[in-house]
Amino acid sequence: MSAFIRPEQKVLVTGGGTFLGDNIAAALLAEGVEVTLLVRPGTEDKLGPLAQRVRWWTADVWNPASLRGRARGHTSVIHTVGSLTADPSTGLTHHWLNFVSARNVANMCVSDGAPHMVLMSSVAAPWVNSQYLRAKREAEEYMTRVGLHSTIIRAPVAYVRGQGRHPFYLLMTLLGSTPVVSWFWFGRAAPMPIDMVARGVARITLDRARTKTIYYAGDLKKRNTAREARQAEPPPTPLSLPQQREPNPFDLIDDDTPFGWTPPGNRDER
Repeated sequence: MSAFIRPEQKVLVTGGGTFLGDNIAAALLAEGVEVTLLVRPGTEDKLGPLAQRVRWWTADVWNPASLRGRARGHTSVIHTVGSLTADPSTGLTHHWLNFVSARNVANMCVSDGAPHMVLMSSVAAPWVNSQYLRAKREAEEYMTRVGLHSTIIRAPVAYVRGQGRHPFYLLMTLLGSTPVVSWFWFGRAAPMPIDMVARGVARITLDRARTKTIYYAGDLKKRNTAREARQAEPPPTPLSLPQQREPNPFDLIDDDTPFGWTPPGNRDER
């Protein structure tokens, strides 16, 4: 079992069936943790084989009633739901998509007695929408106001190793890994492989010796070994998982699943 975790830790992840949520769930499984996923109603089939490795429930993070009791018995909740793209004409503003969902999950943690919440936030960068960033910062502040033990991950853009990317992001990744240059802003904003982001989030969540509230790309990198950072493919399933020729958790991820989790239809803000 990983040195980061207590045996009794159980983690709930919102955003089941999405690129970010499923990768984080896979990273938690690789650490030997019991994982529960919240899946938006009607999208259960997007979990694929991962559904056999986790406990999952359907819930709508924009409907507080559907969240009632879902966090009970969990030591941490990781909130991954949100969207970089808004559609104000239908009521789907950045505030609704990114703040309201986080507020509802934070309230669920308080009412269900889950003591620790991790928010997937965003690093500030020229390519990140300012209204999206403002909504994320409001969510960070709300978690503090309601008295939760909070961990905020101001993550960079994530990508899948081996897939084609825009030359601009390739350049940013190069600058973010170049000594001296990477010590400054580029080190925080440069895109990172999703498997490194997911491992970093999982290990920070489970770390018994967390010393701060806000974490950046450098903190995520430090939670990956040099071998994990270099390799083109994720490592084999750790010995802490049952040895029955089970697949590597990262092999269960559908890389085509879009980032975020947006609600269907028009909604009036509550």
